[in-house]
Amino acid sequence: MARSLCHIVGADDAGSRLDALCAAQGLYASRSAAARAIEEGRVFVNGATVSKKHAVAVGDTIVYEADDEPESVVVYGEPIDLDIRYEDDDVLVLSKQVGLVCHPSVDHAHGTLVNALIWHCGEENLCNVQGEEADRLGIVHRLDRDTSGLMLAAKSDEAGRELMAQIQDRAVDRHYLALVHGIVAHDTGMIDAPIARSADERCRMAVRDVPSAREAITTFRVLERFEAGPKDDGYSLIECKLFTGRTHQIRVHMQYARHPIVGDPVYNAHGPRDGRAQLGLGRQFLHSYSIGFEHPVTGEPLAFADQLPADLRKALDSLADRSLGVTEAGREVAALMETAPAPSVEGEVPRA
Repeated sequence: MARSLCHIVGADDAGSRLDALCAAQGLYASRSAAARAIEEGRVFVNGATVSKKHAVAVGDTIVYEADDEPESVVVYGEPIDLDIRYEDDDVLVLSKQVGLVCHPSVDHAHGTLVNALIWHCGEENLCNVQGEEADRLGIVHRLDRDTSGLMLAAKSDEAGRELMAQIQDRAVDRHYLALVHGIVAHDTGMIDAPIARSADERCRMAVRDVPSAREAITTFRVLERFEAGPKDDGYSLIECKLFTGRTHQIRVHMQYARHPIVGDPVYNAHGPRDGRAQLGLGRQFLHSYSIGFEHPVTGEPLAFADQLPADLRKALDSLADRSLGVTEAGREVAALMETAPAPSVEGEVPRA
């Protein structure tokens, strides 16, 4: 069980960021561990939760839940198949298969994308710009374990920092396909709602108006609608574009919009009407199908597209006779995907 401890901010630390102070004073093993604790609502300044960027003042009382023991993850290469779409000395573009966790953690010590990248590239040929224990080699952004599709990895630190800066500046063009419950009324829309850790469950995120919440913006376009059936309220195939990259962002935002993603085991209140059994899904219908960015070293514009994996394609095909029509955006996306390669690595990675 976590212990609640107290720290009083001294004059030397006045003006410091909260996550930096927590690491410097040994409240947590690293700055990334401190940031994680702050985002999980385990750190309080003068009795209130704040963001990791909060500047502390002399005399502030910090109450924090200390980790019982430091996290220790040994990373090594593993021969896990990767569907690589582009590779040079600085960057990789790959289509991640469902079931592949991006980086090791206490719950997933091996069998991750990082393990696969180390096997493919070697530790010395991967950036180390996230985390502080070399457990996120190559990683510049993430996809959820059961979200498939295109993502970036970096080989050099220079490339990694530049790609992360592009993501921060909203210069990386990321588009996802999602099948959601219900018939979405508007052809286009924007969800601008801040996201923070849920007040009730730390493994969940939620739209919240609290100091620790971070800006989150998602836009969407409806591609195709499917009429209601005897056991559901209909479905909509949508394209989502990320302008920010918060944990579970699309899943949280679509639940907030009352159109949760089909098959989502966490952010879905449909229960038995979830659509998993009806559509034969074993995971959420969410796929990163398009990504565009500037090469982090040469500046060359690069863009990639991906077809749906077999399980999502099969689920969508099962709704074909219920289609209410494809929108202009739907025809545009279909044309783009026709020229894209199909994922070459299907199925799940064995889970730790």
